[in-house]
Amino acid sequence: MGNVKLTKLSECAGCGAKVGAGALAQLLSDLPSRHDPNLIVGFDTSDDAAVYKLSDDLAMVMTCDFFPPIADDPYTFGAIAAANALSDIYAMGGEPRIALNIMAVPEDMDKAVVHEILRGGYEKAAEAGASIAGGHSIYDKEPKYGLAVTGLVDPRRMLANAGARPGDVLVFTKKLGSGCVTTAAKGGLATEGQVAAAEASMMTLNRYARDIMVAHECHAATDATGFGVLGHMLEMARGADVAVELDACAFPLLDGAREAARLGILPAGMYRNRHFAESEVDDGDVPRDLIDVLFCPETSGGLLVAVSAEDADALIADLRADGRVPCAAAVGRVRAYEGGKRIRVRGE
Repeated sequence: MGNVKLTKLSECAGCGAKVGAGALAQLLSDLPSRHDPNLIVGFDTSDDAAVYKLSDDLAMVMTCDFFPPIADDPYTFGAIAAANALSDIYAMGGEPRIALNIMAVPEDMDKAVVHEILRGGYEKAAEAGASIAGGHSIYDKEPKYGLAVTGLVDPRRMLANAGARPGDVLVFTKKLGSGCVTTAAKGGLATEGQVAAAEASMMTLNRYARDIMVAHECHAATDATGFGVLGHMLEMARGADVAVELDACAFPLLDGAREAARLGILPAGMYRNRHFAESEVDDGDVPRDLIDVLFCPETSGGLLVAVSAEDADALIADLRADGRVPCAAAVGRVRAYEGGKRIRVRGE
């Protein structure tokens, strides 16, 4: 098992394998849908998870997420994939309760490797307070792993991605650049320290940021994953019919991320995200490499939270005081939409 290099077994890595937002919207555009008043969040709002109301104070939150290896070590891959899937529940303000494995493996893969992938997922789910109760596996030439997760939330306190209000401050809770660093690593162009830092960030649950977030006056949230910060930010802005101002330099970056972008070491998903969102982004004179990082797919990225301006400092202080939250930074503001491009990015 010591010789396995999982990232060499797939063409894409992590959330970089995600179908582009524009293509996905076209695929879903004419599908039939059944009206159910208890389905209070479905796929029509491009949110992180579906929410089904059970009673006035209880709703189920459901999501499904899986991808090819983002790390060479099997345990690390399993833990990252699980953390990424669980994150969708946290982004809605919910708490995960039960999960099912989704797995595809080559028929000749060493059983010890498969076991370690599953162990990473099981241990991360346990850290989240959720139980993995089974799942489904198939043979495939490329390994893939993830979870279908069900959680609970009070529908009156749920945080959808479409609730941002003019005046809100945007807060981000992890360093950016996992897509850049892991792409560089795949080509042998990232240091061990850079890879270790990126993997540690991706394995960190958004549970701890969520627990603090729900105690503050937050109006909307999403997690930065396959569509990149700018892709997910555009979905938030469209959903709430608002505009956004972002400070590109306010986003903390993983070591090596910007250097990789400057050298053009970027996953294909970055170009898909740019194609989807760039018509709505005014990036002024922000350097191209920094904008590329903001377009780049993240895997198990941080929460992007819209919080009342009056409560923003307190939220950031509480996030920074918790040693389990990687970072907390105010990265922008929500404004009233008055036409034109919805996202204005400023920086250096």
